[in-house]
Amino acid sequence: MPDPKTIDFATLPKAELHLHIEGTLTPTRMLALAERNRVTLRYGSEAEVLAAYEFDSLQSFLDLYYEGMSVLQRPEDYYDLAQDYFAVCAAEGIRHAELGFDPQGHTSRGVAVDVVLDGLTAAQADAERAHGITSCLIMNILRHLPPDDALQTLDTIAPHADKIAAIGLDSSEVGFPPEPFEAVFAQARSRFGWRAVAHAGEEGPPAYISGALDALQVDRIDHGIRAAEDAALISRLVQSQVPLTVCPLSNVRLCAVEDMTKHNILDLLRAGLCVTVNSDDPSYFGGYLNANFAALATDLDPSTAELATLARNSFTASFTDAGTIAAGVAGVDAWLASHS
Repeated sequence: MPDPKTIDFATLPKAELHLHIEGTLTPTRMLALAERNRVTLRYGSEAEVLAAYEFDSLQSFLDLYYEGMSVLQRPEDYYDLAQDYFAVCAAEGIRHAELGFDPQGHTSRGVAVDVVLDGLTAAQADAERAHGITSCLIMNILRHLPPDDALQTLDTIAPHADKIAAIGLDSSEVGFPPEPFEAVFAQARSRFGWRAVAHAGEEGPPAYISGALDALQVDRIDHGIRAAEDAALISRLVQSQVPLTVCPLSNVRLCAVEDMTKHNILDLLRAGLCVTVNSDDPSYFGGYLNANFAALATDLDPSTAELATLARNSFTASFTDAGTIAAGVAGVDAWLASHS
């Protein structure tokens, strides 16, 4: 059995389920789009942008995240953004990707939903043709804004509902529990047949995870690491097998976890939960999906079989079709056999 620390994770087939496409905006692309669209930023160089990537909380990150988003204005901007990410997918062995996007973060700046979706869907189609990478979109609701604003966003997105697979809940967690958005999620299910995910239990308490399960009836929990603080909730997640889309490097960079050696992702996996590895906002948090796998291998000493389970879970927890899931699982099984 090889040492996990020496594994080339590009050879491991996997899916990414918790990825904010706006969070893949690299400093290079940010500055290029700022110049193209004549947007004035506080930063004049890549070094200045990178120097700002020191966060002490989720909110300190979001302040910079929303500022960076201001350079996205035309369909080609969103296309270029997504193509940059799909190029990483092709290099890293990511076979399927589920891209979250924040329509309220764009429409509030006067950018129409059509502009966002035209660029993203064109990039999705090209990525599948060029690399065989399948993908789907998750429309995230900003929880720091009123639920009525979210309901209006559903009306705005309705003509494009067939381009979207799921609704999500993201943004500032502490002080914004999931329950006020119950009607929003119910309407998304009844009107469009979408699946549902929600950020919960990153900085917020375990009760937010329970609230997302009960009020929002989510199919997956984004993050969920604080479930470990509630034994009854752990038992529920083991029994239900509702997946957690954990983002290790993000948790460390946002100070939700002190350092990688103290991350509980393997504890959750070994307790019987369906856990996956994801990169969240990789441009801001120091690494894409393979960097997250490599960090686990270096600091947490997983077995090769556990790494394969994390990758296998990424396919079984996805919102893609049964054929893509089966092919992904078979690929992981073949990888494990070749590394045994």
